[in-house]
Amino acid sequence: MAMAIKCNVIEMAKIMTFFTTIDFSNNTFRGEIPNAISKLKLLKGLKFSHNELTGTIPPSFGNMCNLEWLDLSSNKLVGDIPEQLANLTSLSKFNVSKNQLVGPIPHRKQFDTFENDSYSGNTGLCGLPLSKTCNAHQSPPSSFQQEDDLEHGNGFDWKVVLMGYASGVVMGISVGYLVLSNGTPD
Repeated sequence: MAMAIKCNVIEMAKIMTFFTTIDFSNNTFRGEIPNAISKLKLLKGLKFSHNELTGTIPPSFGNMCNLEWLDLSSNKLVGDIPEQLANLTSLSKFNVSKNQLVGPIPHRKQFDTFENDSYSGNTGLCGLPLSKTCNAHQSPPSSFQQEDDLEHGNGFDWKVVLMGYASGVVMGISVGYLVLSNGTPD
């Protein structure tokens, strides 16, 4: 592999594991994304945009726990967005626009924060944040999502109610203690 660092081309026998960001954008890379990329566990940023990559997004990318941004836009990727990517809790930037992806968008953790433009140009994608809902022919939501839908189905969230109740009890006991301790003569 040849790499340019500060205008100096360096020949490398393999990709070094100490790199924290890799930008492979604007090349003519063809074929599938190598699974070996997912072995770079310390990687914080990965950009493969504006190439001619085909195949699917490797589910093993979900093991890259330090990944903060992932840009796979403007390629020819197919298939769905792997549920495993929802495990990337550090992921703050995600772009798969202008591909040929299909199916429901993972709905939990960081994926609830990404905007529509992260998915634009993939007419087969459905689910939040897109306005296109998924129909019965597309894969069903994960069990985690089904539990979430049951909790929020009628706009009533028991977790919020319980947190409010617990906070009220703590505040009530605290105020009662202050009133009783200040109201007794010394």
